[in-house]
Amino acid sequence: MTATELIWLIVYLIAIGIAGIIYWYWHRRTELKFLKRLVTQLSQQHKVRQPLNIATIPYRFIPLYVQLQHLLKQLPPPKGCDKLTGLLNRVGLKAKLTRKMPLTQGMFVLIDIHRFRYVNDLFGFSLGDKLLQALAERLERRIGDKDILARMNEDEFLIYFHTPMSEAELVVFQQGLAQPISIKGTVINLQLQLGYLDLSMHHADVSQMLRRLDLALVRAKSASNYIAAYQEGDDRSQHRQLTIVSCFPKALEQNELYLVFQPKYNLATGDCTHAEALIRWDSSVLGPISPGEFIPLLEYAGMISMLSQWVIDQVLLQQVRWQESDIRLQLAINLAIDDLSEKQLSERIISRLKQHGLSAQVLSIEITESQLMTDMVRTVAVLNRLKRAGVKVAIDDFGTGHSSLAYLKHLPVDEVKIDRAFLTGIESDPRAQHIVRSAVELAKGLDFSVTVEGVEQMPVFELLQEMGVDKVQGEIYAKPMRAPELEMHWRKLNRPLGDGG
Repeated sequence: MTATELIWLIVYLIAIGIAGIIYWYWHRRTELKFLKRLVTQLSQQHKVRQPLNIATIPYRFIPLYVQLQHLLKQLPPPKGCDKLTGLLNRVGLKAKLTRKMPLTQGMFVLIDIHRFRYVNDLFGFSLGDKLLQALAERLERRIGDKDILARMNEDEFLIYFHTPMSEAELVVFQQGLAQPISIKGTVINLQLQLGYLDLSMHHADVSQMLRRLDLALVRAKSASNYIAAYQEGDDRSQHRQLTIVSCFPKALEQNELYLVFQPKYNLATGDCTHAEALIRWDSSVLGPISPGEFIPLLEYAGMISMLSQWVIDQVLLQQVRWQESDIRLQLAINLAIDDLSEKQLSERIISRLKQHGLSAQVLSIEITESQLMTDMVRTVAVLNRLKRAGVKVAIDDFGTGHSSLAYLKHLPVDEVKIDRAFLTGIESDPRAQHIVRSAVELAKGLDFSVTVEGVEQMPVFELLQEMGVDKVQGEIYAKPMRAPELEMHWRKLNRPLGDGG
């Protein structure tokens, strides 16, 4: 071997050695990088259970990676933490707050996504979950080191602010949170409701403070800007509300609820052809309770369908008795939006009519315009089924729900009821007359019959008669009355208004 060949051999061996060292170093570096990422992701599992996500896995570590992924799926969520967002859950929050007691400074804010269930209904639960995760991340970026953030339930988040905000600051905070969120090309517009509790004024034990915060959120849902504070006395109000809800099932059993019927005067025939069934409750515990108080509570508690089923049964039983006495009336009942969300509603009504041997013409359904706009597609589907069966449908409080005129021509309704609010000053105010006249003409043009509520004076009645209204309802004709009273006044109700009526 020549000297030149020996030199090249040495160079070749050195090159192989260097390449081996580089390969070993690169390979070890890749493994070390993988192990570092693995340890980081595993260390975060005490906060939130998430699948491992590492792009490059060294060959000899693939079996370990697969086994760890499988093991993580079997583990329960971290104690005190929310599985979806990694935030504290209600249990974890209460434990953390208890360790900080007494809490006499700062502020609790409870945040709720308005109509979140419609996001799940329209886009699916997967997108709904991603929305909650995105909002959780947005909230985390907006709180300080001393603040506490938790997810309380499906779409409610709680923040403990170490330093309280003014309501003006809360409005800015709300607006920042409510910026649209884009998820896989779908833009979700948020509307957030905020209830808050000033701890310097209303501190107590943890459970009571959280209850007060819930009350503040309930108040926020009816506030114009969807923000409200807990107020002194809300606890007493809540106690009454809880009593009403808890007493309701027993009240049905003990016949504390009953119906009254308010006749409607038919201007075309000069007699009584329709009436509205109204609910009354004389509680053995609380005395008389207004429908305006107990119906929203039953809706909130998910018990409104119990009441609606009772009303439907009572109305149809009354119709059977009146038909035997040759009293012919179409009775209207008011249904809530939750009733109209039930797929079985129309089938149940049709079944009850057949059971009692009654024509569908004896019944009318009234829903408010605002209810109709809450879930247009589902509500219209239910109303169409009732219409096909022959049940009449009316829009109550017409003109107060801000519905688009473009929808009106598609609504499966027979009648609109103009609210009494439109009658204020109508005798002397030409503009008030113009508004009512326009509403009547609009409804008539769409082939709806028109009923006006709250008519109390003869000059108003005569104006409405001249405008072409079909029926009036109010004290000028008849107050709400129980069934025996209506039967007693049946002859009087069937005389032309003003003729001794």
